[in-house]
Amino acid sequence: MAWEVVLWVIFFVLNIALVASNLYQIVCLTDLEADYMNPYDSSARINAVVIPEMLVHGVLSGLFLITGHWFLFLLTLPIMIYNAMLYSKRRHLIDVTEVFRSIDAEKKLRIVKLAFYLILFVLVIIGMVISIVNNLIDDKEEVLHGYGIY
Repeated sequence: MAWEVVLWVIFFVLNIALVASNLYQIVCLTDLEADYMNPYDSSARINAVVIPEMLVHGVLSGLFLITGHWFLFLLTLPIMIYNAMLYSKRRHLIDVTEVFRSIDAEKKLRIVKLAFYLILFVLVIIGMVISIVNNLIDDKEEVLHGYGIY
């Protein structure tokens, strides 16, 4: 039963990484829009975290599938398919020369993904708390049963 708690902590850490990655990308795009950063630096910084974000999301979805959390897997599946589609069409990286034309669309996309990851974050927190409480109740029952009280 303790493995379930460890698994939920792993889900939590991966989800935090996805939220942080998206926030970083939004901040870079906002800095570019406010002219605090040049297009080359902004594109380079965002492009450096796009592939790791896709990989972390794929690992998270795969873990949901392997561990039998079907609802969470199906919830993460559309974004995984979207990421795969972007990667296959080679549109996953931001082009330095086109960044100002697509800045609004890129920000909206990342804000939608951030909202999705925050909803997933709440669901993971709920699952983790339920798992911890169930683990504590089971441990208490084992202790009481061992003393012949139960």
